[in-house]
Amino acid sequence: MTVALLSIGTELTRGEIVNTNAPWLASELSASGFNVVAAEAVPDDLEAIICALKRLAQTYRLVIVTGGLGPTTDDLTAAAAARAAGVDLGRDESAMLAVRRRVEAFGKTMNAGLEKQADFPAGAETLANSNGTAPGFSLQLGDTPVFFLPGVPREMKRMFTEQVLPRVRPSAPNNTFQVRLRTYGLGESSIGQALEGLEAAHPGVTLGYRIQFPEVDVKVHARAASQSAAREAALRAAEEVKARLGDVVYGTGDESFPEIVGRAVRARGWRLAVAESCTGGLIMHLLTSYPASDYLVGGAVTYANSAKSRLLGVFEDTLRGHGAVSTEVAAEMAEGARRLCECDVALSITGIAGPTGGTATKPVGLVYWAVAHPGGTVVRDRIFVGNRDEVQLSAAYAGLDLLRRTAAGLPDR
Repeated sequence: MTVALLSIGTELTRGEIVNTNAPWLASELSASGFNVVAAEAVPDDLEAIICALKRLAQTYRLVIVTGGLGPTTDDLTAAAAARAAGVDLGRDESAMLAVRRRVEAFGKTMNAGLEKQADFPAGAETLANSNGTAPGFSLQLGDTPVFFLPGVPREMKRMFTEQVLPRVRPSAPNNTFQVRLRTYGLGESSIGQALEGLEAAHPGVTLGYRIQFPEVDVKVHARAASQSAAREAALRAAEEVKARLGDVVYGTGDESFPEIVGRAVRARGWRLAVAESCTGGLIMHLLTSYPASDYLVGGAVTYANSAKSRLLGVFEDTLRGHGAVSTEVAAEMAEGARRLCECDVALSITGIAGPTGGTATKPVGLVYWAVAHPGGTVVRDRIFVGNRDEVQLSAAYAGLDLLRRTAAGLPDR
């Protein structure tokens, strides 16, 4: 079944915000066996929305629309849907009661804009919003069912999962299966080269790649006579992907890199400390995005040399002789953090994130990171390219990867 996605919002067409809804919906629908073949965005313009709805409904078997259901004057989706269907726009009293309850639960007062969220095209089926005040709705445009969801991602995702997917899943061919492999350590072109010929060796399997800097997802998608056959084919091909890429594949599905790193430290029975300079606490933020109190003891962000000496015990002679961005200082930072927090392992990082501060011998992007553990201290360095945010994220991932490999007993890259 062919599916089109329509995202509504002038902020999207002007590039003021990134449209994360369409990629997420495409992924979810593809995993459920649908064939997503179009994704468009239109501004908050009544005629533009009407034209897009009519055209997509005439071309595709299912349309999912996000955005434009809110309380402001530029939220025009319901009115446009009514015009596209040739029906009146009217107030749904049961939806109005639900909106009122949600508004009052949020401690707000009803007004005309909030009431507008209960206006739907005649014949539409309302969809409950568990995370917000604006209900969604579904409407038949010709032979095509069209689902209208809020633009706020957390509201949209829950409504799609709870309200839309159960309604549309029976119409999916149900003959596909996808495995999502999470990788870190190789670029997209290198991964593509390593996997050359794999699709030919596995009929019905296609590979897709998605860059989520600095990671690359490899999606192994199989289509067969039945879902069980597709699942078997996808899993078989995924095993070959893992064999070819080795420990560059760190997880599957929704597993995250920091989560996997924490799991490796936890499995080793280690307690961890972190000492950061150029990343300014980013490593701690990544690790503590998931429960970490059982293995993460603490750490320090030390930009000034005096802080490195006073808090971490880095020798002043080391700082004077080698500079703050050096193998020697990275090692002493890790060893000092391990000593300070009385733990098994410590990760440190020091470098020049830019855009200024570089020299001919120590350019912007130069980073040293170290892991001190019971077996000794390992230090690595690299010159990362990109803007400040990219250098910091690249450096944080490199440090975490060394920690993962050390804890899991993997070979160092």
